[in-house]
Amino acid sequence: MLESTENGVPDIHHATSVAEIHAVLDHLHQQEATVTQRLNDLIASQKDLSRELGRLDLLRGHLGTQVVNTRAISNGMLADAASTANRISSAVKRLDHEQSNVKATLQVVEQVAELKSCVLGVHGSMGAPQDWETAAGYLSRASQIPDHVIDGSFAEEIVPTAEVPDPPRVTLNAAAESLCGLFLREFDKAAHEGDGSRVTRFFKLFPLIGRTDVGLDAYGRYVCQGVASRARTLFNSAAPAQRQEGFFYGNVITKLFEHIAQIVDGHEPLVERHYGPGMMAKVVERLQIEADVQGGIVLDTWHDERAIDRKLTEIKSYAFSFLVQSFVSSQKPSTGSARPNSPANAMGRPSEDEGVDMKEIDGLLAESALMLGRWALYSRFLSSKCPPAEPEDRIDHGLVMPKFLASSNLNKKVASHLIDPFNLMTTFFLRRSVEKAFQMDQSPSGLNLNPAKPLGADPPFITTAVDTVMYILNQVLQRALATSQRAVVASVIPGAGQVLSTDFVGMVQRKMRDESYPRPVIQGGLPPEDKVIPFLVLINNLDVANDYIKRIVEQQLGPKEQSHGEEAPKSNLENLFPFGHDAKFVENCLKAMEHAFAAKSSELLNDGIQVAFHHVLKPRVRPTLTEAFREINYKPLDGNPGDEDDGDADLVKSRFDRGWSALTRPIKRILTPANFDRLLKVALPYLASALEKRIMSYHGLVNELGAVRLERDISGIITAAVAGGKYGLRDAFAKCTQMTLIMNMEDDEWEEVSQEQAGDSGYQWVLSADERNFARSIVKGGR
Repeated sequence: MLESTENGVPDIHHATSVAEIHAVLDHLHQQEATVTQRLNDLIASQKDLSRELGRLDLLRGHLGTQVVNTRAISNGMLADAASTANRISSAVKRLDHEQSNVKATLQVVEQVAELKSCVLGVHGSMGAPQDWETAAGYLSRASQIPDHVIDGSFAEEIVPTAEVPDPPRVTLNAAAESLCGLFLREFDKAAHEGDGSRVTRFFKLFPLIGRTDVGLDAYGRYVCQGVASRARTLFNSAAPAQRQEGFFYGNVITKLFEHIAQIVDGHEPLVERHYGPGMMAKVVERLQIEADVQGGIVLDTWHDERAIDRKLTEIKSYAFSFLVQSFVSSQKPSTGSARPNSPANAMGRPSEDEGVDMKEIDGLLAESALMLGRWALYSRFLSSKCPPAEPEDRIDHGLVMPKFLASSNLNKKVASHLIDPFNLMTTFFLRRSVEKAFQMDQSPSGLNLNPAKPLGADPPFITTAVDTVMYILNQVLQRALATSQRAVVASVIPGAGQVLSTDFVGMVQRKMRDESYPRPVIQGGLPPEDKVIPFLVLINNLDVANDYIKRIVEQQLGPKEQSHGEEAPKSNLENLFPFGHDAKFVENCLKAMEHAFAAKSSELLNDGIQVAFHHVLKPRVRPTLTEAFREINYKPLDGNPGDEDDGDADLVKSRFDRGWSALTRPIKRILTPANFDRLLKVALPYLASALEKRIMSYHGLVNELGAVRLERDISGIITAAVAGGKYGLRDAFAKCTQMTLIMNMEDDEWEEVSQEQAGDSGYQWVLSADERNFARSIVKGGR
């Protein structure tokens, strides 16, 4: 075999045959052709390359000429112009520098001249003329001159004169100190004499002499004296005996806050105009110190004279005997004997009232709420006048209470003397009101289960405890929200929810279980009327209480107004709670209370509905159906529809309607509409189940004509059962309706139904395939 070299070319020296030699020759011919082609291509391109090189030589000749000309212009013409331009530029720079130096010198000279004029003017005005305004004006003008000019050697050389030999800084400082002392004396003197115009005159001069802090401090003392004097006058205007009547302390602290607000609002323009924007905040801080003192005196005196600590001790030690005994008695084993009297008669004793005077507690709460509400208005006013200066103190919504107010002694005293007692007394007041409402609870009179007898009361039929408790709850919530205090809401509303869920619902539950449980007297009988009616009334209590609380919460939240492109107006809660996200917090507290009570009461309500159904309705449902279908034949003679009397066509419906009405009407007129709907939702599925079994019991006892009548009778029963109720209640009878529908289908319709798969048709079957087949087989012969 022919070997190849390293690059794959056959080696002629290793050829062993003619064929291998020919192969080598062919390969060499191919290489020769390739090389020849490449040489031809290079020769062909040589002409173009030579032409381009010629063009480049021509361009190089032209460029050489231009280079020579350019160098000649640069060396001959532009060199002188460049040198001249450089000299002109340097001269302009020197001229600008000299001009700026001249301007700076002139400015210093003018400032020194102004300084000298001010120094001489101050000295002259403080002399014989004693023109304090002019002297203060000269000092104000001097304060505009830079410090390096006043303290410079040039000014120290030029400004001093024989009359004023001291350096200008010394002269100005001495004049400012002298005028400050003079103004302060005159200000205090005018304040003591009550000369408002002179007070204003000297108050305006402090900023001119650079003594802003001194002026604001003096002004703060001045207005605080007025606040203190006014507060003492108000506090001493009534004798100690008169302070016990009405809202004396609430009115005093209200007038204190109003006086401070009037001072801030009325004096703010003067302070801002002469001292600068935001400077009123310093006066407000000084006023708050005085407010701490005067407000603290009012709160301390109110706390002592109203004996708040003693009231709180009484509240904490109150045993709630009626509630406790009621719940304890409900835990004891039943003796089997009915309690003859109501809980109010059994355990409620007038003497339980009592270690705590509820009228006095109510008065204290009202006065506390008044003072807390006024404190909230005062805090809101000062917060709007003194917004936080640091951006990090801002939040994304609402007002921010300034630090001096949040950390003030009055704020701490409001928390300890007002908020904490208010929270304790409010929760006690509500719980004691619930207890007392059930002690004095009365059921509506004149109720009976005989539809022929009129009812002696107006619906809704509830006990008096519901109206009483819900009225007190509404008052408690309104009073708590009126304080505009988040700390009050955070305690009172959850506390109210706890009282309602535990005590109110618990008392209703105990009454339902221990006093009016509808238990039949004899086995298999119906419970007595004197148990059924109170039980139904207690169920109404829960439903109406739920509705009451929902409306109370909606009333406190206010309507949600829709805005169209404009900023939505603030809600009532946002107006009452403007700080931070307090309004949203209050809204969540109210909704949480509503939801918690609804969950607790609905659980008991549903249990009560179940008890009412099982003990009052359920025992009479099957007898009612039995009576409705009594002696009804669904297998008349074939082809003889005349066997059925036309007068008896609706016999089943009329019988059932009469029996169902006798069963439900007495209950319906006692229960609230919502509770009756709840009862129907429980009763109708049971009725439907019984009706299904009744239909299936006719297996083999129905022919074609009977199936038509059975369908009509079933439809009539359903119509009578859901009469006056929601249309959706018919869904409970879907199986019954479909069974009679299948029984009356034509053969081709049934064939189509029996062959279709689940979900194939648009009709929603609630019957399974086996149930449909059984329903079809009810008619004798199966058609």
